[in-house]
Amino acid sequence: MTMPPPLRLAILTVVRNDCAALADTYDSLRGQLSPDVVWMVADGASTDGTAEWLAAHAEVVAWWRSARDSGLYDAMNDALDAARRFGCSHALFLNAGDRLAAADGAARLAQAMARHPDCALLYGDALERQGDGRILLKRARSHRWASLGMFTHHQAMIYRIGALAGLRFDSAYRIAADYGFTLAVLDRGKAVRLRWPVCLFAPGGLSQRDAKAGRDEQAALRRRHFAHGAARTAAIAALQRVALAVRHHFPALYAKLRFRRPET
Repeated sequence: MTMPPPLRLAILTVVRNDCAALADTYDSLRGQLSPDVVWMVADGASTDGTAEWLAAHAEVVAWWRSARDSGLYDAMNDALDAARRFGCSHALFLNAGDRLAAADGAARLAQAMARHPDCALLYGDALERQGDGRILLKRARSHRWASLGMFTHHQAMIYRIGALAGLRFDSAYRIAADYGFTLAVLDRGKAVRLRWPVCLFAPGGLSQRDAKAGRDEQAALRRRHFAHGAARTAAIAALQRVALAVRHHFPALYAKLRFRRPET
């Protein structure tokens, strides 16, 4: 009888010229790393001391590189390739500035991986830090609503590497390649929702700074993946614009509808 491969979680971080944010991510991983939970970092040739910080912390980073790349998703592909070489069974992308939501977050993820060893995707809720300093809980939507967009933060998704054969982030998409990647994974196996927050999301990323371009890329991916026609594409775009307008003009109402206070 063939024994299943051992479970090992790779936490993959991409960074460029943001050493302080990288150190913040590491702070949330402190005490959670082990032979079965490893941290890997792809640095895009930073000039702010990031490479020196990584060299000084080589004992806690299972793999890192500092080299020029073609952007975020190229670096994510490099990190994922490293996780494959290290024999990792699962991968979580936790970018610089993002944190695990709890001090026992890695242990809880390992338990979930053991309960669902054949799932292509595990995903959970996320905590979000607000501009006023509050941390609120943003619950995931069901993956069955993936045609409307990302159903949780990418940093709250755990991919089974065995389900990713031949699959890479398409760097032709500057903002939404993670959405296209996730849609492809959903076609390859079962997805299970975890009923607790996985990450504390650092706001201000590219998808928030250029939300319109992100929506346009998502629409293109939906047309390609779901063969959405013009009418359905326009309807989803209209819903997204309404949600964005509510968030911008009525932030208290949006927060009441979309967020909850953390449970812990």
